[in-house]
Amino acid sequence: PSDLSISPKYLLTGVLDDCFCDIESIDVFNNFKIYPRIQKLTERDYFRYYRVNLNRPCPFWADDSHCSIKDCQVEPCPESKIPVGIKSGNYNRYSQVANANTDIVDCEQAQDLGAINSTLSNYSKEAFEDWARHDDAQDHFCELDDETSPDADYVDLLLNPERYTGYKGPSAWRVWNSIYEENCFKPRSVYRPLNPLVPPRGKGCSSSLCLEKRVFYRLISGLHSSINIHLCAEYLLAEGWGKSLWGPNVQEFRQRFDPAETKGEGTRRLKNLYFLYLIELRALSKVAPYFDRAFVNLYTGDRQEDQASKELLLQFFNETKAFPMHFDEKSMFAGQKIEAKTLKEEFRLHFKNISRIMDCVGCSKCRLWGKLQTQGLGTALKILFSEKEIKNLPEHSPSKGFQLTRQEIVALLNGFGRLSTSIHQLHSFRALLKEKR
Repeated sequence: PSDLSISPKYLLTGVLDDCFCDIESIDVFNNFKIYPRIQKLTERDYFRYYRVNLNRPCPFWADDSHCSIKDCQVEPCPESKIPVGIKSGNYNRYSQVANANTDIVDCEQAQDLGAINSTLSNYSKEAFEDWARHDDAQDHFCELDDETSPDADYVDLLLNPERYTGYKGPSAWRVWNSIYEENCFKPRSVYRPLNPLVPPRGKGCSSSLCLEKRVFYRLISGLHSSINIHLCAEYLLAEGWGKSLWGPNVQEFRQRFDPAETKGEGTRRLKNLYFLYLIELRALSKVAPYFDRAFVNLYTGDRQEDQASKELLLQFFNETKAFPMHFDEKSMFAGQKIEAKTLKEEFRLHFKNISRIMDCVGCSKCRLWGKLQTQGLGTALKILFSEKEIKNLPEHSPSKGFQLTRQEIVALLNGFGRLSTSIHQLHSFRALLKEKR
């Protein structure tokens, strides 16, 4: 029997590399403190509707491999279901005054930006417009969708859950191989590619990568591991009479993470998931002051809903700040100033390229969750590399130095919610493996 079947905890103990934290502490912290709160938070209206363009063409190769399996499809949300404040756009992101405008109730009024503008002073309008111009010019770690594009739709994430859809084969392999072989700082010792029929491309790297390049590779590997856990945990087990049965597939999990079936890579893949979790957790604790400011609202147009969501968010941030073993991002890009700046830009461009590859995913539901989780991680990186700007945020007005769009906020929280769910699901797989043993 493999090591995994002998001991279900085989993959899930010990200290993580590149940080001072042990896996058992993360398990307890996540499963008892973070997971219940992030689940409640992502069910709130502000966080459940994500605007995304799933029709952007693949920028790297001609792709006609769109999945025709019914479970690959995404159901866009009808305009009538979207909360008024979310549809009204960026002008209301911070406006408490707008919350008092209870007359705006139907879709036609919500789309009338003039009515919403009238709730703002001239000073506020200028500040918002100035802020929007700066926001457009910022260096992002992701290729952002144009939310105003006619091809962009609101998607209700609760009605389009991430799960195994049957999308696999050459199209899926091509996406992940492209990410690993062409866009990743990758140690040569790592077992790749995913599809053994495809020869490796790219130059590879020495196994002694600098911290920054090791971190980059571990983030991508951790994201891949997290997505694979969701697919194993929500697997299509049976189908009939219009009703599908979804649940955990232990054999699929072992195939992806058992050391015996992955040439020893399973352990490293799961440790990279925990590492990614720590990176995003650190970003959330760092960005808390941005949301602590009284004028920053999670605006949907429903005052009670908005207040409850803000309270939940601040409680959640308090938990993230209480974690004692955060990753220390100060160790990154800390070398010679010119080298550090070059490396940081290379890091950013590599990641931006990976976000563009998500437009090459043939399954719409996989593309949706791939784009969201990639954008969530990109937003976390943007936060970690904006510490000075966040520290200098003005208390009572928007800042040119650091801003988050609603799309980034939704991706950040839902993306971390997916990581938290992965670690929670690992606990379930551990129990199932113990039973099988």
